[in-house]
Amino acid sequence: MASPRRAPCTSPPDGGWGWMIVAGCFLVTICTRAVTRCISIFFVEFQAYFGQDYARTAWIHSIVDCATMLCAPLGSLISNHVSCQVGIILGGLLASTGLILSSFATSLEHLYLSLGVLTGLGFALCYSPAIAMVGKYFNRRKALAYGIAMSGSGIGTFILAPVVQLLIEQFSWRGALLILGGFVLNLCVCGALMRPIALKEDRKTAPEFLEQDYVPEAQKQDLKQMSICSPLIKAWSHECLCYCSWKEYDFLLMPSFMVLAVSVLFMAYGCSPLFVYLVPYALSVGVSHHQAAFLMSILGVIDIVGNITFGWLTDRRCLKKYRHFCYLFAVGMDGLCCLFLPVLQNFPLLVPFSFTFGYFDGAYVTLIPVVTADVVGTSSLSSALGVVYFLHAIPYLVSPPVAGWLVDTTGSYTASFLLCGFSMIFSSTLLCFARLAKKIKRTHLQSLTNDTNTKQHIWTNGAIAYSVTGELDQKDVEFLAADTNSYSNR
Repeated sequence: MASPRRAPCTSPPDGGWGWMIVAGCFLVTICTRAVTRCISIFFVEFQAYFGQDYARTAWIHSIVDCATMLCAPLGSLISNHVSCQVGIILGGLLASTGLILSSFATSLEHLYLSLGVLTGLGFALCYSPAIAMVGKYFNRRKALAYGIAMSGSGIGTFILAPVVQLLIEQFSWRGALLILGGFVLNLCVCGALMRPIALKEDRKTAPEFLEQDYVPEAQKQDLKQMSICSPLIKAWSHECLCYCSWKEYDFLLMPSFMVLAVSVLFMAYGCSPLFVYLVPYALSVGVSHHQAAFLMSILGVIDIVGNITFGWLTDRRCLKKYRHFCYLFAVGMDGLCCLFLPVLQNFPLLVPFSFTFGYFDGAYVTLIPVVTADVVGTSSLSSALGVVYFLHAIPYLVSPPVAGWLVDTTGSYTASFLLCGFSMIFSSTLLCFARLAKKIKRTHLQSLTNDTNTKQHIWTNGAIAYSVTGELDQKDVEFLAADTNSYSNR
């Protein structure tokens, strides 16, 4: 296969082939996030077949999510230094292999490795590079593009949830996993759509590097002909590689990114268990299997509405500068939904919950890459998204088993859902206070600057000049005028 050619472009085109990138990312989110959500439909089947408790069975979903997010920086690394196309195609092959091997599982440990580790690794190589590629093609309509791309998660859940339930009934859970393995191979097609693009920001480190003394003149001439971070350069010195690696991840020291990272940890802890336990909880309160799967479908389709409407709204001029607060509001509302879930114990009450939680889940998921881009910039977006999704890994790994342990210990889902709700509300509150503190500090610094801002008055006559700093009163003016006249008379 010929090496991909990067079309030169000084700024994101905001259209053109970018819409094909959005379509590709849309399919990636269907094959990764929607399939991951539908694993919760297998929960009862796995528990009954292997005869295990909630906590041990929940590790399957936890490991899939954890591996997807833990290996996200690896996906960004392959995308940055080899090709986004290669990374996504390789991820599709790994994910499909993991699902097919899972259909032959004989124990939960087998599922931990095949469905958890291998499939999660494949999803990781696809997810963050595809999302970052959308950010490279769009600037003015970035939130809308992300809204459409990320809505694949909701549409996929809406379609796949009843389909997976039907496949389990017709072919058992083994046949359903085998068919999903073939479906996930579509990730290879999505990877082929990801045409690379060279932006002006991608070359910004070249002038800085070429000024360094340790770079030979011959190498400088070669580097001037290509991007400083091109993956095809084999003659780089060790210093060059270290310099490029540091420039990719220098955003880690930004205070605003650190606060965002801590907030993401609590948000990820709160959102994961609900997708694992919504179906089992619905079954425990007397809802039928088809109605429980339908709740997941509702959540998925309303997720689409949240993706697109929040993406479109936050691209409006009046809301564009308030993207952070829209994100905080969506996360906080999802937290409140989790707090009220234990008192909703029949299907008519669970339907409004699925509507509300699904809408705001789609809203904040759309805004994660947008908020990250606002913090670190477009040139570092791929690496930053890799780190942000990496931070999801530990909460995704820990929270479902912890929630399952609470269910096994207390005999109800109340404690699990309350912990999820408070975690998401804390995430929203933390980032809100950090933004307000930053705004107050900026206002205070501006007021100090205005107070110390001085007016400079220059009095000249011949060879003499006075420079006076500060406000002048009438006596100062009279003194300077008299002194200047006396010098003129001399």
